[in-house]
Amino acid sequence: MTAPVRTTVRLRVTVADAWNVCALEARKNETVAEVKRRALEAARIDPARADRYAVKIGGALVRDEARTLADERVPDGGALIVLAARRRAVR
Repeated sequence: MTAPVRTTVRLRVTVADAWNVCALEARKNETVAEVKRRALEAARIDPARADRYAVKIGGALVRDEARTLADERVPDGGALIVLAARRRAVR
């Protein structure tokens, strides 16, 4: 008997502005943009400001957030970081 194929992945998403780490479960066909929006909401950041944030997976910037988690080969238990798209000056 074969194991059922999972259609979801468990994710650990860190929203850098709030240093909020949230656990999300997402469908493999969910876009990176949708996951980013959900993570911002969980961190109590207005998701309407999502365009001001970027996503990194495995340390690499996701350039096309319309791609799905499956397209980006995000594994079950994968970690994403949502951070400000523009660098801030260090004082």
